[in-house]
Amino acid sequence: MSKKSQESAFGFDAPEESPGFLLWQTTVTWQRHIKVALDPFDISHAQFVILAVSRWFEEHNEPPTQVTIARLSRLDKMTVSKSLRKLSDLALIKRSENKEDTRAKSVSLTKKGRALAQKLIPIVEAVDARFFNTLSKADSQALLKLLNRLVLSPK
Repeated sequence: MSKKSQESAFGFDAPEESPGFLLWQTTVTWQRHIKVALDPFDISHAQFVILAVSRWFEEHNEPPTQVTIARLSRLDKMTVSKSLRKLSDLALIKRSENKEDTRAKSVSLTKKGRALAQKLIPIVEAVDARFFNTLSKADSQALLKLLNRLVLSPK
């Protein structure tokens, strides 16, 4: 970062010097590609993430709850709740009282939900592959390491 003028409200001379702004631009651009891929299925990105996370838990024999879905996805509780309601209305998931914790809601994919998740996961992974294909393998690994450090660091 070079010296900014005393009158500037910004800590950077140019927008591309701001890591937050660049992350914002990257995220918005990537989300736009995901939205285009999901639009034909009438599923939002958050709803897809919940289906995919539920499938992940299912594959790893860990019964998901609304709380564990929110924790892994980093979606806020209200978004998870609203999305689960919509997915339930579409008969893609079932919610029930958790047998171990009556305050928690267990989530399970329906046959229809599992089939849709199986169909959408490779589509979204292909979008990711195209979006990140400008990076070398080493750069991709470095980016993953940096992103994990940012996401996992205590705030």
